[in-house]
Formats: sequence, structure tokens, C-alpha cells
Amino acid sequence: MKTADSQKIVHEIAESTDSPEEVVSQMYTDAVEDYQREARILDYVPLFAAKRVRETLRSRTGR
Repeated sequence: MKTADSQKIVHEIAESTDSPEEVVSQMYTDAVEDYQREARILDYVPLFAAKRVRETLRSRTGR
């Protein structure tokens, strides 16, 4: 699932949340897989996955 777009998304989330890219990458991959299992239309899966990861990381750090 490593595409240029997903790598860019992971990098941006890691920078904005001061989190290691490896952690963000795993969280993002898991979120995408979760959404893809239930999704009928896959166009917005990366957007929803990124939002979930950002919210999870921010809630952990209290930002």
C-alpha cells in the first residue's frame, strides 16, 4: 500500500504531531485496511484514515 501519496500523508501527519513516521505509517495502514473492509466507494478512504490517525495521535498528546 506504499504509494507516493500515502508516504506524503504519513510524513505530514508525523511532522504535525511530532510522532515517529514508523508509528504513523502503521496506524495509517491499519486505518486504511479497516475502512476498505466496509467501504463500497474507496475514493475517500485515505482521507478518513488520515483523519482517524491525526485525531488518535492528537488525543494521546493532548493537542
